[in-house]
Amino acid sequence: MSAATATRDSTLELLAWLAARPRTYRETMDAWRTSCPRLSVWEDALADGLVEVRREGAGDTLVALTRTGTSVLDGERARRS
Repeated sequence: MSAATATRDSTLELLAWLAARPRTYRETMDAWRTSCPRLSVWEDALADGLVEVRREGAGDTLVALTRTGTSVLDGERARRS
């Protein structure tokens, strides 16, 4: 498996994980943040506009898919079916 394929697969895993249910920023960082420069799934997804961080209500910070992120995930699911 190439590094590009592994990164793409990891990004799709992140998108599916976020799509499964609402996630807090803290929960997302606990699961996806890394200090390894070779494994920058979270940072790349954020920079590519696939995910967004937003404040909800009384100070809750949530992470969600953007329209682009949803389209990428839906396209991959369609490709695999």
